[in-house]
Amino acid sequence: AVVGIPKTIDNDIMLLDKSFGFETAFGVAVQALKCAHIEALGSMNGIGLVKLMGRDSGFIACYASLAGSNVDFVLIPEVPFELHGEGGLLERLRYCLARKRNAVIVLAEGAGQHLLMADDATDASGNRRLVDIGSFLKERINAFFQERKIECTLKYIDPSHMIRSVPANAADNFYCSQLAHNAVHA
Repeated sequence: AVVGIPKTIDNDIMLLDKSFGFETAFGVAVQALKCAHIEALGSMNGIGLVKLMGRDSGFIACYASLAGSNVDFVLIPEVPFELHGEGGLLERLRYCLARKRNAVIVLAEGAGQHLLMADDATDASGNRRLVDIGSFLKERINAFFQERKIECTLKYIDPSHMIRSVPANAADNFYCSQLAHNAVHA
C-alpha cells in the first residue's frame, strides 16, 4: 500500500483542504506583514512591499493578508495584473498613498511573471525558473514616483528563509501526527 502525506507549505495540492506546514508558514508571514505595515506607517508615503512564497498559487499571500488585515494590495499568480494605466497597480498605489499616506503590498513569488522577460529555463527540480518579481516591482514603483516627483519610502521584505526555517507550530505538529497515525492504520 502507498499512502501520500500532503507536505508543502504552499498548500497547493489539488483536492486537499490543507497541507501540513501551511499554518506555520502563513503565521510567520503575518508577522512579516505587520513589520511592513509598521515600516510603512513610519514614513510619509511609506510603502511596505513583501514577497512571499507561492510559485504557482497565492495561498500564503492571501491567508497572511486576511489574517494580518493591514494589506492594501495582494498580487498572486492566479490573477494577472497590469502595472500601467488607470486600473494598473502603480496608479492605484498612487491613489492609495494620496488617501492614506501609506500602503502595504503583498506578492507571491509567481505573481506578475507575465510582465517580465521570462524564458523557459528550469531549475534543478524541473520547475520553471522565475524572475524576481519583488526586485522588479521595487524598481518600477520607485521609478514611477520619482518621475512624478512624489517622495516615497519603500521597504522591501523577503522573509522566505525565515518562513522555511521556523519550527512547525502546534496546529501543524498535531495535524502531522494525525496524518502519520492515519497513514499507519491505513
